[in-house]
Amino acid sequence: MKLGLVVEGHGEVFAAPILVRRLARHLAPTLHLEVLPPHRIPRGQLVKEDDLRRAIELTARRVGGNGRILVLLDADQDLPCVLGPRLLTWARKHRSDRVISVVVAQCEYEAWFLAAAESLRNQRGLSSDLRAPSDPERIRDAKGWLRTRMTEGYSETLDQPALTSVFDLEAARRADSFDKLFRDMGALLGVSVPPRPQQSP
Repeated sequence: MKLGLVVEGHGEVFAAPILVRRLARHLAPTLHLEVLPPHRIPRGQLVKEDDLRRAIELTARRVGGNGRILVLLDADQDLPCVLGPRLLTWARKHRSDRVISVVVAQCEYEAWFLAAAESLRNQRGLSSDLRAPSDPERIRDAKGWLRTRMTEGYSETLDQPALTSVFDLEAARRADSFDKLFRDMGALLGVSVPPRPQQSP
């Protein structure tokens, strides 16, 4: 099975394939998933119907008839519950013959790192006592939160892939948008997804 990715950021070009491979191994360890190099288009274009349609068409051709497509972007100032369904409607209207998912990270992809911050202790210059904020998806500048806690600052193209390779996938599900990605990956792969872990009070 082939999976095609459509992303907006330079960091996601490197990080998103790592993330979906990790999720696939976690959810369907016996499934052979070929993750294609992401197709990146700037966010300003990705949220326009014609530009999204072109990206979906290109990716649909690359993954083939049994392929899957995942569109991954940051919400920034938009509401994921509004932006995500809008983009998914456009994508499915154009290629209803493909299995497509759209996941919009609340504010930023990096909010998922904040949700699983304890698993990133001593990684990339982060401290040994790093603690997750109480509501990681309400932090508008997750990159900045990380930057101020890293000895050499935060580099999207270097640190995002590195942290993606090690953060705790189950812990990150406390972030609603990551839990959606978790469930959507299960749907794309055709496997059941375990319940979301109970959060500590």
